[in-house]
Amino acid sequence: MTGFLHVVVQHEEFELISGRDDLESYRFGTGTAEHLFCRHCGVKSFYQPRSHPDCWSVNAHCLDEEPELSVEQFDGRNWSAAKAKLDAQQ
Repeated sequence: MTGFLHVVVQHEEFELISGRDDLESYRFGTGTAEHLFCRHCGVKSFYQPRSHPDCWSVNAHCLDEEPELSVEQFDGRNWSAAKAKLDAQQ
């Protein structure tokens, strides 16, 4: 519903240039993922997913130029099974 197109980026490959003070954080469910959004407009441009604890998930729709992507489906309703399938592919 939010239109989030995930681009998974290693923590060491990510640099937030500005706007850190404009971010708010919330957690729900297991509390593992940290969801960040702009406290002024509500846009969620990136967050810390529980599926990739060593990465940020960046919303490609928030980038100045969307990268060419190969999209892989992830079944969030059946999170544990989808994560197991993802791990088996790596």
